[in-house]
Amino acid sequence: MQHEGKEMKPIVSCTGLTKVFGKGELAVHALAGVDLEIMEGDFATLAGPSGSGKTTLLNMIGALDHPTEGEVVIDGAKLSGLSKAALSDLRLHKIGFIFQAYNLVPVLSARENVEFVLRLLRVPATERQTRADAALADVGLQGMETRRPSALSGGQQQRVAIARALVARPRIVLADEPTANLDSGTSADLVALMYRLNQESGVTFLIGTHDPSVMAHSKRHIEMIDGKIGSDTYS
Repeated sequence: MQHEGKEMKPIVSCTGLTKVFGKGELAVHALAGVDLEIMEGDFATLAGPSGSGKTTLLNMIGALDHPTEGEVVIDGAKLSGLSKAALSDLRLHKIGFIFQAYNLVPVLSARENVEFVLRLLRVPATERQTRADAALADVGLQGMETRRPSALSGGQQQRVAIARALVARPRIVLADEPTANLDSGTSADLVALMYRLNQESGVTFLIGTHDPSVMAHSKRHIEMIDGKIGSDTYS
C-alpha cells in the first residue's frame, strides 16, 4: 500500500525523447521531443489516435527500442549507458509487460507460463510454484493452474499474462492495448483487477489504450498527438 505523506519519486523519466524511422523525405518522427515522468504508484493511461506515438513510447520505456535522441531513466538507471545484457537484466527485474496478444506459450500451463519469468530469475522450484499459484489466485484463476492457454478464454489468458507480469514484483508494468481483443464486460473486469492490484501493492501501471473503461479507472490521463504529449491530467 502507498503510505500517506510519503514523497513519490519518478519510476520513469523521459527527457527530449525523439524517435525517427527512415531517412530524408521518408523520415517519420514517431516521437518528437517527449518529456514525461511516471511516478511511483501511478495508474496512468496513455491515449491518442493511431500513429500518435503510444506504442513507440512504451517500447522506449520498456527498453525494447532505442531513441534517436533523448534519454530514458528507469528507477534511477540511464538506459543509454547500459549494455544489451544490462538492458535485459533491467527488463527482467524492473519491468512487467502485458501485451494485446497475451504472448503466452501455448504448450505451457497457466502456472508454467507465470513461472517462466521466475525461472529466468533462478528462483528455486518450490518457491516458483508457490509464487506462481499466489499470482494466479490474485487474478482470480485459482483452480486453473494446470490449464493450457487453449483451454482458457481470452479474458482468462489475459489474467495469466497479468499474473506473469506481476509475479517478479516489477517496479512498473507496461501494458499495450491489453483489452483490445476482449468484449466490454471482460475488459471492465480486467481493468478493475489491474486497478485493485495497483491500489493493494502500489505497483505502477502505464497503459496504452483506446478503451473508455480503462480510462475511467485511470488516475492520470496522458494524451499523445503527433509524437508529443498533448495533455497530462490527474483525476
